[in-house]
This record gives sequence, structure tokens and C-alpha cells, in this order.
Amino acid sequence: MLSSGQRLGGMAGVLIAAVLWGTTGTAATYAPGLSPLAVGAVAMGIGGLLQGLIAAATIIRQRVLIIRNWHFLLTGAVAVAVYPLAFYASMHNAGVTVGTVISIGSAPILSALIECQLDGLRLTRQWMCGAGVGVTGMVLLCLAESSGNSTANDHAMEGIFLGLLAGFTYAFYSCSARRLMQAGVASRAAMGVIFGAGGILLMPVLLMTGAPLLMAWNNAAVGIYMALVPMFLGYVCYGYGLARIPASMATTITLLEPVIAALLAILLVGERLPPLGWAGVGLIVACLGIITVPGGKLSFSLGQQRKENFEIAERKES
Repeated sequence: MLSSGQRLGGMAGVLIAAVLWGTTGTAATYAPGLSPLAVGAVAMGIGGLLQGLIAAATIIRQRVLIIRNWHFLLTGAVAVAVYPLAFYASMHNAGVTVGTVISIGSAPILSALIECQLDGLRLTRQWMCGAGVGVTGMVLLCLAESSGNSTANDHAMEGIFLGLLAGFTYAFYSCSARRLMQAGVASRAAMGVIFGAGGILLMPVLLMTGAPLLMAWNNAAVGIYMALVPMFLGYVCYGYGLARIPASMATTITLLEPVIAALLAILLVGERLPPLGWAGVGLIVACLGIITVPGGKLSFSLGQQRKENFEIAERKES
């Protein structure tokens, strides 16, 4: 069984990832000439390939085990490829805050449902309370952003649908990666092979939409930042955390992402957050406290033998 120190380390890794991901919306505003598909393709495509590259040695050593669990690799790679396209298109159509809120806010619920189906996961009352507080905070944050924007968005519903799709794929690749880890694949190899394969799937999209990256230095700078910092470094931290805590807890901790996005929008972009929005921020922070205290951990069925799976993954990663 994982120690409390390892669990705290996993939570810290996911929190760092959430902070880095929260910068993407503000960063994209510095490259208005890039389409959301181009932003998603360069961010996750290049970032995914880099993550696969640094994990290449481990992937090669564990190729037999990975091939044996090819179905988790395939579903995870497809989810990785779809997620950034849906996520950035959602922000483009519904707005940065609303798109982020819908995408990240729906992921914990969807992730928990997936884990309940696959792993026999039982969520504690404390976790459900924390998740409910967090989702409520996101709703308030979304309402505050909408009320502060008098311009009607004809594509808002499309953006919300794309946000839900992003939330589903986000939860699904988290669960796929975790299933690989449970099968004995080291976390670096699991995340590297899934993101590397997803990056390959995104290359045709990048070739079709990425020409503006070469037309202005700010477009290129944003593309490089997106690929190296939020997507590459962020997902390295997320993979570290995912090996140590359940996917549903990891995706719930990332509720911090829209808070970071809102704060950066206020400080750097000049947006204003009304009191209702600050109430939402407070609830999201409270949610993080509720789910990360020792009593808020998740309950699992004993038949999954997660202790052995984690120990195998830890030994092979080290």
C-alpha cells in the first residue's frame, strides 16, 4: 500500500500540472492568428512526441507488456488526440473560462463513473461532497463570466458540447493510462507511449492547420511554450501523480486549473471577475481541501490488487 508521503507527492504532482495547464488560455491570447485546432495540435502533438521520446528506453524494455495491453494504448491514444482539439475549440466557441470550466468540471464525474464501471470503485461521502462543492464553484465561475460578458455567443452551445467531449476524453485517457500502470507498466512508459501515439495521430492536423505558426514570431513562441511547458512538463507531473493516486482524485484536483486561468485573465489580460466569480474560486479551493485530506480518500474493492500493481510500476520506473 502506498505511504501517505507517496500519496502527498502524487497530489503535489497533479497540482503542479493543474497550475501549468491553467496558463494555456492566457498564452493562446498572445497568438490570435492561430486556430484552436492548430493550438491543440501543436501543444499536444509536439508535447506528446517529446514525452514519448524521453520514455523511449522504458517503452522498449516494456514493449511486450504494452503490446499485451494494446487496447488500453489504443483507447488512450485516441482520447489524447481528441482532447486538445475539443478543449481549445470549446474555449474558442464558448470563451476561455466557460470552456475550461466545462471541460475540467465534467472530468471528475465522468472519471468516477468510468472507474466505478471498470474497477468497482466506491466513492466516499467526503469525496462526493468535495466534488459537489467543486462543481458548484465551477458553475458559479461560469455564471459570473457569462454575466460579465454582454456579447452573445452564437456558438456557445457548440462550445459547451465540445467541453463535455473534452472532459470525457480527459477522463478516459487518465483511466487508460492508469489501467496500463495497473498491468505493471511503469508510469513513465504508460504516459509516454499513450501521449507519443496520440501525438502521432495529431500530426496530420498540425500539417493542415499549422502554417500560421511560421508566419509570426509570437505564434511560434506560443506554440513552443504550449508544447514544452503545459503539455510536456505538465503531463510529466501529471503522470507522476497518476501513478500514486486514483484517476478520479487526480482529475478532481485539477479543478484548480480554471481558478488559475481566471486569475491570469485578470492579471495579464485585463478581465474582471465579479463577486460571484470569486465565490466560485473559493468553493473550488475548498473542494481541493476536502478531497485531499486523509479522510477524503477513495475506497476500492479488494479484488483489484492495486498494491501489487503500484509496487511493480514503482520498481520498474526506478
